[in-house]
Amino acid sequence: MRTFGLIGYPLSHSFSKKFFTEKFENEKIEACKYELFPMADAKEMMDLIDSNSSLCGLNVTIPHKLNVMPFLNELDSAAKEIGAVNCIAVKRSAETAVLKGYNTDAYGFETSLKPLLEKHHTKALIFGDGGAAKAVKYVLGKLGIPYLVVVRNPAPNAILYSAITAEILDEYKLLIDTTPLGMLPNLDSFPPIPYQFLTPAHLAYDLVYNPEETAFLAKAKEKGAKIKNGLEMLHLQAERSWEIWNNL
Repeated sequence: MRTFGLIGYPLSHSFSKKFFTEKFENEKIEACKYELFPMADAKEMMDLIDSNSSLCGLNVTIPHKLNVMPFLNELDSAAKEIGAVNCIAVKRSAETAVLKGYNTDAYGFETSLKPLLEKHHTKALIFGDGGAAKAVKYVLGKLGIPYLVVVRNPAPNAILYSAITAEILDEYKLLIDTTPLGMLPNLDSFPPIPYQFLTPAHLAYDLVYNPEETAFLAKAKEKGAKIKNGLEMLHLQAERSWEIWNNL
């Protein structure tokens, strides 16, 4: 039996467990299971790996995407540049476990975004500057798309929501929400931007996937903008984890 799982805290609901359990059943992948491993402290991961010899791979979620990094033997280039890990491959030689960290959020975001980009999507606004924004910045840098970070409170290298004008929205037609605004159960919250200046030339991407259409996406859609939620990104990063764990 090969074991895979998710570490984070708390783990009240998990897309990953449902996704992989259904994947194993639907694709008739035998002798594999996916478990949740809630842990308040990232260093508990080492005890988990030492005590579970069937463990071959882990996904990592809040709050450990940065905290696990000191325990890893190696990082792939994306994880190193982004400074966050959400997938760990566990390779065992003799009694030693060798741990390599990856960031599959970047892969999922880039793969789901690229088909939507049009020639006028040359600049982006990133709402929020937390952990989720790290992978977004990495991908935009890779694609050569300059960006402005928009935050609620004054911060270096960022502007405030109150600074967003019609002129800025005319110049920055790719809007990416990396905040939890609008996520269940806070359905009525959204980034406070002047939505009246959005047009069909805008593309609004929300990393949130539950609900499928956040207030941010609904308001953008009202103005004719193209919209995209984070569900495909989540599926893509999960499949990429599976490829990593199986050297595909």
